[in-house]
Amino acid sequence: GGSGKGKTDLQTKVVDFAGTDSLVKPEDVSKYASGGGILYFPTVAAPITVSYNLSGVDNVKLDAPTLAKIFQGDIKTWDDAAIKALNSGVSLPSTNIVVAHRSDASGTTSNFSKYLDAAAAGTWKLGASDTITWPSGQQGGNGNSGVAAIVKSTKGAIGYVDLADSKASSLQVAQIKNKAGNFEAPTLTGAAAAVAGATVKPDLTYSPIDATGADAYPITSPTWIIVYKKWTDTAKGDAMKAFLNYILTDGQALANPAGYAPLPTDLALKAVAQLDMLQIG
Repeated sequence: GGSGKGKTDLQTKVVDFAGTDSLVKPEDVSKYASGGGILYFPTVAAPITVSYNLSGVDNVKLDAPTLAKIFQGDIKTWDDAAIKALNSGVSLPSTNIVVAHRSDASGTTSNFSKYLDAAAAGTWKLGASDTITWPSGQQGGNGNSGVAAIVKSTKGAIGYVDLADSKASSLQVAQIKNKAGNFEAPTLTGAAAAVAGATVKPDLTYSPIDATGADAYPITSPTWIIVYKKWTDTAKGDAMKAFLNYILTDGQALANPAGYAPLPTDLALKAVAQLDMLQIG
């Protein structure tokens, strides 16, 4: 399931840990009280691509205000003046734009909408959350793979998809204008630059969305493993601690091959130190 399902399943102890790309809402914090509250362990970072399906057009550039207008239904065709203005010399067809979005509660939706809320303030009107009330006529897919499938099979489609799923479906991806004014493709290097420009809070939460830095990819998603602080089952607690330690040390070498950017060394070390806050037994 998506981030929303992970957080809900942890509340009800269906699972022992959950992955999430978005934070627990303040009003939901009390739902984790039975486990002594939760700890956030950052794991990797990932570019959220703006993937599209437009035959023969491989170098589309977009900025936040234009993206906002596309996803809230104000821009309806690929040859709209706003898109043309960003793509001088590119032959854009009059094809209708078909917007694809997540149908499930999703950290990817949360981070994509947070980006539009921050970088297209005054233009974006749909807010930022794990779920968005999208305009009618758009298509919803379950999970990143579901959105990728819609984009791949639909002429003129556009959707937000994590890099790994976009690559798996061989989708075209747009270059996005960052805070420094540079158009950046979704790359692991750009995601790492975004994380490096983010402020990390004491609880190890942070946001690389619309981060500063000349090379930062502006729609970069953080992701965490969240766990309860208190573990009455000693064997499970010890196993969880060992697993997290592996993810934060040797396991970081697995990030790039899987389509994700590893953590900066200083953040990984902070997360390892936080393992001492787990109360086991």
